[in-house]
Amino acid sequence: MFRDEMLRSLERELGYWDIIIIGGGATGLGVAVDAASRGYSTLLLEQHDFAKGTSSRSTKLVHGGVRYLRQGNISLVLEALHERGLMLQNAPHLVTNQSFLVPNYDWWDGPFYGVGMRVYDMLAGKLGLGPSRRVSKEETLKRIPTLKADGLKGGVVYHDGQFDDSRLAVNLAQTAADHGGVLLNYMRVTGLMKSGDMVSGVVAVDEETGTEHRVFGRVVVNATGVFTDSILQMDNPAAQPIITPSQGVHLILDKEFLPGETAIMVPQTQDGRVLFAVPWHGKAVVGTTDTLVDHPSLEPVPLEEEVDFILEHAAQHMAKAPTRADVKSVFAGLRPLVNPGGGKGTSSIARDHFLVVSESGLVTITGGKWTTYRKMAQETVDNAALIAGLEEKACVTKNLRIHGWLKNVNAKDPLHVYGSDQPFILHLVERTPALGEKLHPALPYIKAEVVWAVEKEMARTLEDVLSRRTRALLLDAKASVECAPEAARLMAQTLGRDAAWAQAQVEDFTQLAQGYIMA
Repeated sequence: MFRDEMLRSLERELGYWDIIIIGGGATGLGVAVDAASRGYSTLLLEQHDFAKGTSSRSTKLVHGGVRYLRQGNISLVLEALHERGLMLQNAPHLVTNQSFLVPNYDWWDGPFYGVGMRVYDMLAGKLGLGPSRRVSKEETLKRIPTLKADGLKGGVVYHDGQFDDSRLAVNLAQTAADHGGVLLNYMRVTGLMKSGDMVSGVVAVDEETGTEHRVFGRVVVNATGVFTDSILQMDNPAAQPIITPSQGVHLILDKEFLPGETAIMVPQTQDGRVLFAVPWHGKAVVGTTDTLVDHPSLEPVPLEEEVDFILEHAAQHMAKAPTRADVKSVFAGLRPLVNPGGGKGTSSIARDHFLVVSESGLVTITGGKWTTYRKMAQETVDNAALIAGLEEKACVTKNLRIHGWLKNVNAKDPLHVYGSDQPFILHLVERTPALGEKLHPALPYIKAEVVWAVEKEMARTLEDVLSRRTRALLLDAKASVECAPEAARLMAQTLGRDAAWAQAQVEDFTQLAQGYIMA
């Protein structure tokens, strides 16, 4: 997957693409995979990097949504549980079965949550990941010895999915490319072209060169997440906003706060959200919050009160209360909650996805969540093909193996996230042994991964490599800054850039990383 080749493919196509997709997050990439695998000529344009926004900032869970079950949204839970099972089948190198424990501190919690989780299991059907069960106080503390023991009655164990979000996004881009799709990051759509009153293509600017491209398409899909309204208003300046962005913050703590392989789920916090503490790449991801924000941003900023909220609730359940000094990284993501009515609260806004076709033929897909990306894409391409008058072709993604598919991986090997591509990275090390050295003692990444990210995964900036191709910035923000000069040197060498470029990349990344480091 080379950007220069993708650019040449864009420039060679002088006629109409079957489907043009704006947005390179989970939703847009899912649409690209679906469209390309059906055989439609497919072009995806992303203003920054793949999964730069919401899609790399999740809680790292593939789940049906226990919270939605409690709210009575059975249809969303059913759909998500079904899609969770398909994700595990189609990307087993990245999606895994994760055990969760709900600690019980009141005598009625055990029966109450035990029944609820059995309903969860029942809804999952044959795609379930394992039966839930009540466990004793002793087994609870054996699984999670850092839980507060005072007043603990026991717990309920259940199963959900866990994954690496931006790694899956990269693999989806590769999957679309494997099926003939053309995908370009750093290609910002600045306008829609129209024939009469109907959308007939897009105007896009290459952020690297400033070159403008006018691209024709039989149908255009708006899959821009929290930026959905900006594209809708390109189409119709009078269009009313439909997105209410909600911010979720996560903290990364060392493994000592969550030893073992079991995650914690606290089903009720002060704001009604579920709190998770999940093992992830040798650390613990703790979150999240639900805070209304006025305007979407590519780099949302965690609020002090959000950090305090998570630390306070973590302290209520952990024997050793985490402090700001224990936080290795803090990151925020924005949820594109669909709110056509314009209400201000986030708790009452549905988390279902939203598909609408404008009078101009612009197809907009937004809302939803990572777990249901495939189903959202199927519905979107079905509608887009109908709007464009494309030849009817059946969706094949239900059983489509994602790039990197490998059934049996060693989860303790940091390179397992590359699945079937791992041998090629090892071959880079065989050719150049120095690439086998670690980027930083506190991080699991080797230098060969930087070269691979540039050569095969369209990484263009140091941030792309240290935030999304590897997860260095999220796992340990200070360590990521310390290894930035060496990573930039390797990138410059691979891309054919000079030392000034590498220095500018280090400066830009260092400035960005300050927002991930706890003061």
